[in-house]
Amino acid sequence: MNFKYDVIVVGAGHAGCEAAAAAANMGSKTLLITMDMNKIAQMSCNPAVGGIAKGQIVREIDALGGQMGIVTDTTAIQFRMLNKSKGPAMWSPRAQSDRAQFILKWREIIDSTDNLFLWQDTVTSLFIENKTVTGVKTAMGVTFSAKSVILTNGTFLNGLMHIGKTQMGGGRVSEPASFGITEQLKEAGFTTDRMKTGTPARIDGRSVDFSLMEEQKGDDDFHKFSYLDFEPRKLKQLSCWITYTNEETHATLRDGLDDSPLYNGQIKSIGPRYCPSIETKIVTFADKTAHQLFLEPEGENTQEYYLNGFSSSLPLHIQIEALQKIPAFRNIHLYRPGYAIEYDFFDPTQLKHTLETKLIENLYFAGQINGTTGYEEAGGQGLIAGINAHIKTHGGNEFILKRDEAYIGVLIDDLVTKGVDEPYRMFTSRAEYRILLRQDDADIRLTEKGYNIGLAKQERIDLLNEKKKEIDRIITFASSYSLKPEYINEGLTKLGTAPLKQGLKLKDVISRPQISINSIAEYIPALREELNRIPNRKEEIIEASEIIIKYDGYIKREQLIADKITRLENIRIKGKFNYDNILSLSTEARQKLTKIDPETIAQASRIPGISPNDISILLVLLGR
Repeated sequence: MNFKYDVIVVGAGHAGCEAAAAAANMGSKTLLITMDMNKIAQMSCNPAVGGIAKGQIVREIDALGGQMGIVTDTTAIQFRMLNKSKGPAMWSPRAQSDRAQFILKWREIIDSTDNLFLWQDTVTSLFIENKTVTGVKTAMGVTFSAKSVILTNGTFLNGLMHIGKTQMGGGRVSEPASFGITEQLKEAGFTTDRMKTGTPARIDGRSVDFSLMEEQKGDDDFHKFSYLDFEPRKLKQLSCWITYTNEETHATLRDGLDDSPLYNGQIKSIGPRYCPSIETKIVTFADKTAHQLFLEPEGENTQEYYLNGFSSSLPLHIQIEALQKIPAFRNIHLYRPGYAIEYDFFDPTQLKHTLETKLIENLYFAGQINGTTGYEEAGGQGLIAGINAHIKTHGGNEFILKRDEAYIGVLIDDLVTKGVDEPYRMFTSRAEYRILLRQDDADIRLTEKGYNIGLAKQERIDLLNEKKKEIDRIITFASSYSLKPEYINEGLTKLGTAPLKQGLKLKDVISRPQISINSIAEYIPALREELNRIPNRKEEIIEASEIIIKYDGYIKREQLIADKITRLENIRIKGKFNYDNILSLSTEARQKLTKIDPETIAQASRIPGISPNDISILLVLLGR
């Protein structure tokens, strides 16, 4: 039998789940194929979502109408807003989730989504006709037809795990690797390579002496990931714990390096520089006598802990001996050791900004298959692939986010323009407009876009409109309300800021670093009255208003810069040049422009090796 769908998504990790849910919610008959229906959106590494820049991506997924933020909020066992001591452009939400509950919540969403169907099987090959994908074939011999196919294979393509000299095929511990797709796509002309990632040991909390560790509690406030109006964090809130390696630990690890796959030639693929294994840390930072470790709970009702900072592929006995040298772990018991995994990925410069491949029409890649790492980066790509696969199937304008609109836009543009030479991870430093891409305003930036394509529902638009209305009301009040020294100076002195010498608008006082809207409201009854009129999400709206007031100048300046660059984004060059014939360009420029075939002058300018002179030549040829 041949079963027909609009969109088929291969792989039910974070990319696959977001892709399938997006396509189905937009109206495509969608099939999600997974090896194991009981491990949907499995948190293969640490049981946490968000973090520096990653938290912004999750908020953007939610603002567009995706699911990761909702799942995280409802399964969180700890929440923290990172970087609060810095400016709001750097604030990043992060949550520990209950690993088992996270899977169950995603399964609940998938089972209750109209147009979305599950099939448990392994895809072994694609059907390709006239350079267009038309369906897939599975290990069970079942064929499925589709108008679009999205590959989100994670670490499963020819996956190979390493624990010391022991090697095992698989995409995760106890889960088989996937074979056939890489070989077929190489035959079709795709460029592929290998990457490596790793994970630490899982520790039995009953064997840990927590009295020798520093406790790290979560935040207890209004912050969450989703912009929908619900109470988050219904599960029991748990602490993380901090400890450190020591010189004895390092000595044990050094003694085991000869058996390390990373140093004996067993692993030859590219690993993550920003998240090194513990053996890489002691070699690269040989002068350091201690490295910080975080013990993170895996769930509300389990003793399993994840040891963040101790990723390793060393033999089991070396991992245990090294950990036993840490006082809190002297009686350590493991559920399983850390391990490294090698897997296939495809050069992402072979993709369009929609994440459709350039070589095969209607075929999309999302997640680690593109050389990225992280649940959040995968989820963001999956969402965009799912949206565009639906649009390609049913008609409409392709959906692309620009670099000044979203971290997701930065992520995808980096991938398709620059490619990767190591597993790609998002950082705030990658975004040139991070004041515009704050975590607090993703809904203001993106929810209308999600609504206009049919993904974000009316509830989100209603909440957004209410929020914008209330923010505008508070800012208007602060801009027009005058303060007189005799009425406010006593309060200003108590708040640790200079008294007024003359009358001033409330907005100017709120702009002071020592002042918050809530603190100054204690001394201004009229402001308290305005704040009490906010009907819902009071704390969120007050915070958003305060950020706009305090950083108004910076926001406007960065928007001005972004608008100037947008002019280059609007100069389209795709298909207008045969770069090989433009001899005034450098040889490197001709080669890279031919390979990438950029859509716009702005994208061309971001390709590594393209000089300002090369861009000037193209502008002259365009008559600019």
